[in-house]
Amino acid sequence: MFSNKRLVDILRYMDSSSLKKSKLESEVLRHKKLYYLGNPEISDEEYDALEEELKELDPESYVFSIIGSEEISEQKVKHESKMLSLNKVYSLDELEKWREKKDVVSTFKIDGSSCSLVYKNGILVQAKTRGNGSVGENVLEKALFIETIPKKLNVNVDIEVRGEVFCIEKSFKKIERFFKTNDLEKPSSKRNVVAGILGRKNFVEAAQFLNFQAFELIGVTLNNELEKFKYLEKASFVTPQYRVCSSESEVEEEILKSQRFQSEGDYLIDGLVLTFNDIKVHYELGSTAHHPKYKMAFKFQGETRQTIIESIVWQVSRNGVLTPVANVKPVELSGAIVSRVTLHNFSQVVSRDLKKGDLIEIVRSGEVIPKYLKTIKSSKESISIPTHCPSCAQKVTEVEIRLICQNKKCPAQMINEIIHYIKKVGIEDLSEKRVAQFIEAGLVHSISDLYQIKEGDVLKLESFQEKLTHKIISSINKSKEIGVIKFLSAIGILGVSEVKLEKIINERYDTLEKIQDLSLENLQSIDGFAQKSSQIFIDSLKEKKGLIDSLIKAGVNIKKAQLVKAGDSFQGMSFCITGSLSRPRKEIEVFIKSNGGNISSSVTKKLDYLVTNDEESTSSKFQKAQKLEIPIVSEAQLERML
Repeated sequence: MFSNKRLVDILRYMDSSSLKKSKLESEVLRHKKLYYLGNPEISDEEYDALEEELKELDPESYVFSIIGSEEISEQKVKHESKMLSLNKVYSLDELEKWREKKDVVSTFKIDGSSCSLVYKNGILVQAKTRGNGSVGENVLEKALFIETIPKKLNVNVDIEVRGEVFCIEKSFKKIERFFKTNDLEKPSSKRNVVAGILGRKNFVEAAQFLNFQAFELIGVTLNNELEKFKYLEKASFVTPQYRVCSSESEVEEEILKSQRFQSEGDYLIDGLVLTFNDIKVHYELGSTAHHPKYKMAFKFQGETRQTIIESIVWQVSRNGVLTPVANVKPVELSGAIVSRVTLHNFSQVVSRDLKKGDLIEIVRSGEVIPKYLKTIKSSKESISIPTHCPSCAQKVTEVEIRLICQNKKCPAQMINEIIHYIKKVGIEDLSEKRVAQFIEAGLVHSISDLYQIKEGDVLKLESFQEKLTHKIISSINKSKEIGVIKFLSAIGILGVSEVKLEKIINERYDTLEKIQDLSLENLQSIDGFAQKSSQIFIDSLKEKKGLIDSLIKAGVNIKKAQLVKAGDSFQGMSFCITGSLSRPRKEIEVFIKSNGGNISSSVTKKLDYLVTNDEESTSSKFQKAQKLEIPIVSEAQLERML
């Protein structure tokens, strides 16, 4: 029998373990959903570490039976056969143990978003994402834009083809330009942007920059995997490079080839997929609720090392965010000596109880900055979270997952603000180190002080020769002539991007004075300005008024923006743009505005025209325009209206 005290200890342990498992399950599910929505907060390595930790607590957790994510959509489509995930290994020994000397077909494991295509009589009729494995999202509208997805096959059959939608390097640059033109948030990576585009309800034409490779076939009986790839190619599909491997040395060759491609290739891969070549083996082995037993993913694990945290320092950004960085015992990682590691944010330091003396595992994948992965052994030191800013000693505020210094005169914020301005306006040869020298010498305390610096004062400082000093002063003086958009961006006005500033300019608020006089109501009437961002912008302008005045007093000439000379053919008319277009939406907006028209983001009774090249559409804007009997015109008709 247990004593009462022993029983209480056991129950307390069970409660603690159960609580930890519950928290881990919630965390794994949250990060799984973020990954499939294209907004991951942590790396693959960190996610795998969370899964491994959960497996240690409960190998049978319900979380492991969930394949993808319940995506938020009104267009759910059921998969006739479940789209499973893949089991994974990280070493050649594990892979060979699974292979059991059977022939396997090896392909690169493309890092994108899985997609299923349904063809009837050889015609594409449906496209859907993985979703939760059983139900996906209808993405046919996007699939029609992807050039490497055949719309009609060379074979007249009813089949389902599965593969990966991904982004190549040169296309990512085009996507960045497309997003900037359309005032969308800048994409963070080639992998994340794919899920982002497939999940969009507008600007679906961005899918034209994506690619597709096919690797699975349903609806045709074949003898082996090799025949499957030959069939897919004959049917008009692009497939991954494939190879039948019969020996361990051949498998190892493919691993080395994939590692080289990961470093040098023009799209992302995160390992290999190996599938038993004989289809009979597929039927014999079958599948679990999570993965097929006849396939295996060999995944690359970012190179990791263990090291000890020697101290944690908090760096302050120009916006006052305190970012934790660990000074660690130097270790060699991916060919470089690492002594500093990012700890991401305040929330992670607290949740992982990070502190001096902790033995931690760090990871570095490619050229990515080394980062914390997990704690191996916790030290007996106490966690230390700053209550005051390390730069100005003012009390900091906890805002969601960040610590923020609200003091606008904080030295660290000031120097970062000055550096930001220097980069934006293009002052050359004035590095952070040199700015720090100016501040230390008392020459600069704010941005406007840059324009008061004399060559004689700079020549007194260490390492400043006459030629360099003259070049810096000349570059500073040259930056006095600046356009209003670049100026507002340089001083760090919040709530707008440069593209949004262009929208303000196009509404004839083309001088600094006119922009400063903007009311909240006027700003919200401009397409793309919601109440929150509008208020942030106006508040930021007021907050920066002192800086603006001091810069003007110092001789900065903020030039009026150049407007496209407008005609009046569309004067007083409002237009909404949707659906299929032959050119970027931004170009059509500029065309309408330059001829006196206004752009609306929605269809209302007051709208004059809906612009689209679609003759029929299921889109809500198209159908609402028809219901309200609003004229629907094509691009060609729009031009003829002039």
